[in-house]
Amino acid sequence: MTALNKYQRLEASALWRDQADAQRREVIASIGDATLVISDMQDRPLAHWSIPAIERANPGKTPAIFHPYGDPEETLELPEGEEEFVAAIEKLRKAIHKKEPRSGRLRTGVFVVMATAIVAGGVFWLPDALRKHLASVVPDINRVVIGQDILAHSESFTGTPCRSDAADQALKDLAKRTGVAEIVVLPGGIRETASLPGGTVLLARSILEDHDDAAVIAGYVAAEGLRSELRAPLDYLLESSGLGTSFRLLTTGTLTPEILSGFAETLSTEAPFDIESSALVEHFSSLNLKGAPYGYAVDISGESTIDLIEADSLIGEVPDILDARSWQALQNICNS
Repeated sequence: MTALNKYQRLEASALWRDQADAQRREVIASIGDATLVISDMQDRPLAHWSIPAIERANPGKTPAIFHPYGDPEETLELPEGEEEFVAAIEKLRKAIHKKEPRSGRLRTGVFVVMATAIVAGGVFWLPDALRKHLASVVPDINRVVIGQDILAHSESFTGTPCRSDAADQALKDLAKRTGVAEIVVLPGGIRETASLPGGTVLLARSILEDHDDAAVIAGYVAAEGLRSELRAPLDYLLESSGLGTSFRLLTTGTLTPEILSGFAETLSTEAPFDIESSALVEHFSSLNLKGAPYGYAVDISGESTIDLIEADSLIGEVPDILDARSWQALQNICNS
């Protein structure tokens, strides 16, 4: 993660094409959370590549040409003068792959699990036990990559995530205030909020535009952050995708596009599950957040969220969630 943070703001001019017979176009390449983001000259994202799945077509040569794993027809050409960016990609790929389990270790792990299963009378092979074990040992960086891959596969029905310079900073401030790793606003495709492996919270555009108080949005994000603690997104992915997905991740360290797309669709169709009021009260208190704005947004009568609303009397004065300019930028993030 230190390597990712080091290159987070690095950008380069490049030439990109999405298929072999397409004309190359000038783009801006930038490094995000375990992804390479390709945007047009108006800063509109065109593609997201998972950094661990990037391959170089011409090692050691200039201009450097990269492509996603298994798709040599889509290319990104970095000309002479962008050596720092090329070096950053190479270093990040090496850093991320160092965090990944070695294939030999994976094979050894499989045999250990099998032996344990035999000794324990097969108990460990129950789907629930295997899933929980696997979800607990996947490295954080792999979770981030899986989350970004799910996000990329969801764009066909959610649309491209909304971004703008002013609003992006507001999202970072809001994420820090609510204790989540990252917030991504989607123009459609989800009902309210959802969580991805790696700590990203997805927020529906409609939630931003339907409320005039940043404290309400903070409440939605904080509640979703608690949901991800109560039900880890990777654990939920493995549970909803079946036992075969757990075996695949255990033995190969990868998930197929079909698995990623299927989980993205699952997130788009389900409503966030309810949380016990006592857990919500404790969570909001730990973040020093007022619960009433979110409580009334969820239930205008306040009857079902009365505990959260009344708990505000135990919290003193809290600072504004966002200043007026940042809040306005965030509300208009999908209109930029």
